[in-house]
Amino acid sequence: MKRLHLPLLILALVAVSLGIFQHKVRNLAFPLLPAQIADNWIVEARLAFEPTGGAVTARLLIPSQPPGLALLDEHFVSRDYGLTTGMRSENREAIWTARNPSGRQAVYYRATFYELERHLRPQPEYPGPASLPEFEEPYASAAESIVERVRERSADITTFATVLVSDMAHAQDENIALFAPRGSGERERARAAIQLLAGARIPARMAHGIQLTDRARDLQVRTWLEVHNTREWVPINPGNGSVGYPPNFLVWWYGDQEPVALNRARNAQVSFAVTRNFQSAVDAAQQRAQLLDSHIADFSLLGLPVQTQNMYRVLLMVPVGAMIIVLLRNVVGVQTFGTFMPVLIALSFRETELLGGVILFTLIVSLGLAIRFYLEHLKLLLVPRLASVVIVVVMLMLMLSIISHHLGIEHGLAVALFPMVILAMTIERMSIVWEEHGAGDAIRQGVGSMGAAIVGYLLMINPYAEHLIFVFPELLLIILAVTLLLGRYTGYRLSELIRFRALAGRSDT
Repeated sequence: MKRLHLPLLILALVAVSLGIFQHKVRNLAFPLLPAQIADNWIVEARLAFEPTGGAVTARLLIPSQPPGLALLDEHFVSRDYGLTTGMRSENREAIWTARNPSGRQAVYYRATFYELERHLRPQPEYPGPASLPEFEEPYASAAESIVERVRERSADITTFATVLVSDMAHAQDENIALFAPRGSGERERARAAIQLLAGARIPARMAHGIQLTDRARDLQVRTWLEVHNTREWVPINPGNGSVGYPPNFLVWWYGDQEPVALNRARNAQVSFAVTRNFQSAVDAAQQRAQLLDSHIADFSLLGLPVQTQNMYRVLLMVPVGAMIIVLLRNVVGVQTFGTFMPVLIALSFRETELLGGVILFTLIVSLGLAIRFYLEHLKLLLVPRLASVVIVVVMLMLMLSIISHHLGIEHGLAVALFPMVILAMTIERMSIVWEEHGAGDAIRQGVGSMGAAIVGYLLMINPYAEHLIFVFPELLLIILAVTLLLGRYTGYRLSELIRFRALAGRSDT
């Protein structure tokens, strides 16, 4: 069991990380790429009317979970009106009330919608078979004949509805002409189709909506037919029988009713306007998370103050750099002075830029190493010697900044961003290795540390890596899992394969 403890821990970390990551990408639509833009639609409905005296109540049906779209944000604009929202049958409605308004009145409903896959939304329950309609003759005989003919040419509920609507669109049959004469509009055809489908015990309903088009005004409401196939509502075009809504179609309300109901008012007029809106995909994902009551977004870094966010954009890259150092040391075999020194130097390169940072780091370490060898002759104890090295490093940084300023070299002014304690410890350790193992090992470890810092820097400035770690901090669990896995690696390092290739050649012979 002890042998399985680490593998099970690694699998658990990876599973938790990928589970959260998958939920945020698929269900909440957090972007995988930086600076990604989300495509939304802003829809505005304007309801105008004339009061006739006394307290006025204006009711407007508004969208509620339209298929293929989801509500991102909504606003109700009115002056001196009370507002409530509620459900009327299967529709949602906004109710404006005022005590005694006068003159032409106008209220507005404005909402932002985004595309949402149908499988992400729970489907309503099956309403059950439709009640048989009571037709008088000759309508009863005509309806029975139509149902029998359509049933012979269909295979299921959906195809039954499409064949029926297609026959109604041509209106060549005299029986169909009784219900939907040639030249009937969408609403009349949908109403007739619902009656005939009820004759086959198939539940159906009207759906009214608008086509979302960028910068469109005075949009016309279109009527659609929906048929329930015992699993879900299937939209059907009442004009030609095709299945499915057109792209960017917003269902506004259901049922054979008007969207407006007025009390003590008249001359209602509803108009729709639409515009396409582009916003940050991250902001849109946060709003989706709030609408879906996802508690994962509560632990997002995006809710922190901007100053704190900027700090964590840098700090969250430290584990990535640390994992790279572990990979370079344990698998590649690069020798470095510790683990965190290359990571911190890589962070410093973010401000000094790579070339300037390498030059400044080499100068400080070289000069500090020369001073360190001089201090060795003074026979100082360890702590005073380290303190002296720190003081010398600060003085060197000060001198380089002043000289670079007079020479007009801006990169020299950023030398203060180097962690001076880490530089002092690097100089101390490099001098010890120099004394104990020779100049070759000391220079090799110094070059290895510089190379590891450069590799870490190139990864840490990658905008894609920074975006992924900041927006999906749960990926740090995978980085932890990889680090734990590398901690058990005891095989050959790549550098050893190069060092001992001569011995490998002898063993083959």
